[in-house]
Amino acid sequence: MLNGEFNHTIDTKGRLIVPSRLREGLGNQFMMTRGLDGCLFLFPMDEWKAYEEKLKKLPMADRNARQFSRFFTASATPCEIDKQGRFIVPSNLREFAKIEKDVIFAGMLTRVELWSKEHYEEVNNYDNMDEIAQGLGITFEF
Repeated sequence: MLNGEFNHTIDTKGRLIVPSRLREGLGNQFMMTRGLDGCLFLFPMDEWKAYEEKLKKLPMADRNARQFSRFFTASATPCEIDKQGRFIVPSNLREFAKIEKDVIFAGMLTRVELWSKEHYEEVNNYDNMDEIAQGLGITFEF
């Protein structure tokens, strides 16, 4: 299961411990790439392959489709978890996500988002969830 929110710290070499609750869902090898809203996306390999298939279906003649696909695929990096449960976040991806020390792992069902803690708190304001749910047509019926 890829859900939950976890606070961690990245070391000076760019190594980061995967929260134990997310390890099984991500697997020992996963793909990391730039994500939306200034975070990084971590995909289990099977989810990455499914995402690649969706990207392949985008029309190559469409400039926006090419740019969208390039955004994710050009920065895609395979990651492997070591014996201590760590992986390396490459410097180009740390720079993109403004990750310096404190990070947040956010489980998102089919992927994990990796955020700079400061940026996560800036972007994710949950005060208007009622309005967002209504705008998306989401209802909770019991």
